[in-house]
Amino acid sequence: MKNPSFMVSHVGPMACGAKPASFAHITTHVINQSNLIKKGTHWTPHAHADARCLKVNGTIPMVGPGAPIVNISKRLNMYSITLKSANVKTGPIPVSISGAETCPQSCPFNNGGCYAKGGPLAIHWRKVTNGDRGTDWSTLCDTVAALPNGQLWRHNAAGDLVGQGETIDPVALGQLVHANIGKRGFTYTHKTTDKVNHAWIKAANDWGFTVNLSANTLDHADQLVDLNVGPVVSVLPIDAPTHTRTPKGRMVVTCPATYRDNVSCATCKLCAVRDRSVIVGFPAHGQSKAKVQTVFFAKAAQ
Repeated sequence: MKNPSFMVSHVGPMACGAKPASFAHITTHVINQSNLIKKGTHWTPHAHADARCLKVNGTIPMVGPGAPIVNISKRLNMYSITLKSANVKTGPIPVSISGAETCPQSCPFNNGGCYAKGGPLAIHWRKVTNGDRGTDWSTLCDTVAALPNGQLWRHNAAGDLVGQGETIDPVALGQLVHANIGKRGFTYTHKTTDKVNHAWIKAANDWGFTVNLSANTLDHADQLVDLNVGPVVSVLPIDAPTHTRTPKGRMVVTCPATYRDNVSCATCKLCAVRDRSVIVGFPAHGQSKAKVQTVFFAKAAQ
């Protein structure tokens, strides 16, 4: 496997100095996140870039026909990683979070129902989002790279893939994917409405970093599976059975940690399996579970 430090070109993500991998064709585009600057500026260097990937005044001019220049400024403190989670449902594995700026507006739980906006996690997330605690992106990636080989870890107990709102920052994502080589990182994303994002999600999964696409209903889960870019999870009603099926007949397995005390992410590991055939379902839970269930049924009725 080649080093997956993504560069942006007219054909999608590729490794610097390497021929394009078999990623989906995408349109050349420019990603600008300068409005994330609040408390100082951190220009993220391109991980393991060769002589043809040069950093100039905080931007990286990518080589290749029609390659755009990607501006990837970020605040210094927008990320956090805990090497041993104290959450009983997660289990004692490393867990990270990203600032709320990474959450897409298309997520129906932004205005109510997000479990991360309640309890102790909400306090920690708010401090990271405000820049009062946490670390920068490079340090987060370095920490992941230093994890033992084979280590299971969860990215983003709160927050979404790197990039503001609906956008995915492909260079920064490539750095995390590179750091994850040999590890078993997994995460979830609601950044599923943009076709360009589908290419980056598929690339991350192809390189070994499991990105689960998050569905709001079982019909939506079918739509996301049909994209064929990564595994899918879905919200379920509060009283969902342990097994159900989507409208297209796909099997949905309810997360066992939601109904068994002796199971956690650390022991189950199903969400870290990129090529699994089943959808993982999460019954509405937490302080806002009634709101989550309301959203589920409202979306299902549309």
